[in-house]
Amino acid sequence: MIEHTVTFRLKHEPGSAEEQDFLMAAATLAYLPGVLDFGIRRQTSAKNPHTFGITMRFETQAAYDIYTNHPDHVAFVQERWLAEVADFMEADFEALPGGLLS
Repeated sequence: MIEHTVTFRLKHEPGSAEEQDFLMAAATLAYLPGVLDFGIRRQTSAKNPHTFGITMRFETQAAYDIYTNHPDHVAFVQERWLAEVADFMEADFEALPGGLLS
């Protein structure tokens, strides 16, 4: 199982229609093949300058690769993400061997 996480800050004003439109477009990624447990959340810690996080899981690396290369994901990144995200950090996690603390 792979957990894909990205935290980010948008160029848009907080609470703006543009912010909402971006988040609604990002939510459509939940319907791509292989995506499990999709969520978008507002970040609340003062320790992190990012304002949102997206998480999703994939059963296998192959499923994750299909998602990454899916035309709708590629289009979202090219048309929305690169133009509207001011800063981000991406991390992908796998369970430790033997299911330790997974």
